[in-house]
Amino acid sequence: MAKAQSKTQKRTDNNIRLALIAVCEQSLKDIPGFKWLTHQVDFTNFPASLLVTCIFETQEQLTQAEQNLHTQQMQNNVQAKLFKIGVKVSSPKNQVVFDTEEACTQEHEGDWKTRLASKKGRALARNRPNGC
Repeated sequence: MAKAQSKTQKRTDNNIRLALIAVCEQSLKDIPGFKWLTHQVDFTNFPASLLVTCIFETQEQLTQAEQNLHTQQMQNNVQAKLFKIGVKVSSPKNQVVFDTEEACTQEHEGDWKTRLASKKGRALARNRPNGC
């Protein structure tokens, strides 16, 4: 069972969530195929443990986003928004990653909690807001 978060950790996690919602909302407007994002963090190794997963509908849409440099743009946007709240993402290429609904459906029967936990050995953060 995970250790309960301190008040400071809860505040930090909420600030991360709010910053990522801003990135999500902008990406929904600007990037075809982008659907939502989530984050995972282990505060015993923060901020190095912070992982943001950005979800596209299909692999084809993700490939198109990579070709158009939209994925790089998203990594930069996440890094900038988090920096504004005092969270330094030192390796955006490793800490902001991409996946698809299509792959989750094929490989994990649409179970994102299992998919994300199996990919990085961490549980899914409770931050999948409506559309983001």
